[in-house]
Amino acid sequence: MPAVFVLLWSTGFIGAKYGLPYVEPLTFLLVRLALVATVLALVALATRAPWPKSWTAAGRIALAGLLVHGVYLSGVFLAIAHGLPAGVTALVVGLQPLLIASLSGPLLGERVSGRQWAGLLLGLAGVALVVREKFAIDADHLVGLGFALAALLGITAGTLYQKRHGAAMDLRSGTAIQYAATALVLAVAAPLTETMRIEWTGEFIFALLWLSFVLSVGAIFLLFALIRRGAAARVSSLFYLTPPVTALVAWAMFDERLSAVALAGMAVAVAGVALVNRG
Repeated sequence: MPAVFVLLWSTGFIGAKYGLPYVEPLTFLLVRLALVATVLALVALATRAPWPKSWTAAGRIALAGLLVHGVYLSGVFLAIAHGLPAGVTALVVGLQPLLIASLSGPLLGERVSGRQWAGLLLGLAGVALVVREKFAIDADHLVGLGFALAALLGITAGTLYQKRHGAAMDLRSGTAIQYAATALVLAVAAPLTETMRIEWTGEFIFALLWLSFVLSVGAIFLLFALIRRGAAARVSSLFYLTPPVTALVAWAMFDERLSAVALAGMAVAVAGVALVNRG
């Protein structure tokens, strides 16, 4: 399950590469999440999935979704749309496992061992090596950096909140609620900030379907299942593997350069994740 999650999550760049040239970021997310929310709601109804028993429970599920899907995805898309290099974005979001480890003790009562802390720091160093050649930032990138930081806080808070309040939700109905809540917020934000113009090219449709069903269903279902089963720090350490796997997929599919330093960074990141999960 962790290996499949990392592989699916790492292909998210395909959606940005193929989709964003034809649509603005919030509009893209709105169409994507509205589509997935509709499909999952129909699946939940057809399979008689249990729904939350109270409005309070539904509200907590929706809030976790707004953090994980709304703040995180919007932050990443807007950071890249405002010119922040992908390497910088990956490194900023790559701080998430360290934040999770710092907060999981006081908030969830989970203990992080010394070996796991060493693995988390080693994993971050590996990510830094992988994205080193794509790392560049100047004053023009400050707005994008702000969005990347918002994405970092969103995925961190969302992971912790999901672990504490949403771990027992049914994945079919619960995720439908999360996507519907996020789509409603985007339905207000997108018209206020974007033209909402879409070019319905083959590349855009491919990106929409890939991100909707491979990422927003497959990868997210796996992420929530992992959060339900394991400690938050261990699950979050898997995010260190996504930049290396993304680099490998880009090398295989788009012939992007893969340096010796990046290969070394991949090995370091894998070693760090191994330490976290054996600690």
